[in-house]
Amino acid sequence: MAFSAVLTSEWTKIRTVASTSWTLATAFLVTVGIGAGLCAVVNATFDSMSEPQQVAFDPTQMSFSGMLFGQLAVLVFGAMVVGGEYSTGMIRSSLAAVPVRGSLLLGKLTVATVLALVVGLATGFLSFFLGQALLGEHRTTLGGENVLRAVIGVGLYMALLAVFAMGVAMMLRNTAAAIAILISFVLILSIVLNLVDATRKIADYLPNQAGSAIMQTVSSPAGSSDAPYGPWGGLGIMALWAAAAVLGGYLVLSKRDA
Repeated sequence: MAFSAVLTSEWTKIRTVASTSWTLATAFLVTVGIGAGLCAVVNATFDSMSEPQQVAFDPTQMSFSGMLFGQLAVLVFGAMVVGGEYSTGMIRSSLAAVPVRGSLLLGKLTVATVLALVVGLATGFLSFFLGQALLGEHRTTLGGENVLRAVIGVGLYMALLAVFAMGVAMMLRNTAAAIAILISFVLILSIVLNLVDATRKIADYLPNQAGSAIMQTVSSPAGSSDAPYGPWGGLGIMALWAAAAVLGGYLVLSKRDA
């Protein structure tokens, strides 16, 4: 089967399964909605913040504060794109139609990643403009230093997060197990490691902690430690996590039966 046909097939699978479409819509709505709400709260309480907090305040990143919850929907999307075929048994039909397993995986990754990127960019721009409008006099503009990079970074972050989730789901071949492990690894482990000084540096290299650096425009936001990398370095670390997950998924796909 030609690769263009593989892409068409994967696009049809995703758009005709309501649950996968709704997970991306949820990521968009939750990120924009929570970010807007928190921006409104910060604007109302800004004068009560301490001076160090005011100095280190990052209005751009505040617009994306809903990403903490929105990223969970992205992880679910990535896991469902892959795991759904195993739970329904459709993977056998997919492999029969596309016997070259690398092509099947590449087609699935391409379509889902582009979708996550498009939704991520829409999320980034709407979250930014709405959040800044609600921040009032504490807002910034798209032309501010590093602001456009941070807004576009939302799309890149969501795309890489989806790739990472798809790779893990391909290794586990089970949607529920993949979602449980992804949430534990991406969200819970990061929180736990940050509670202890001795393990905080380890948390800096987890995919979500490293990848979210692309959304910062202030070098050291209030309440966070200085990471040993910049925004693009952090995104590069996340890209390595995503690549490792995809490699693991490909090895499992190529060596095991459907």
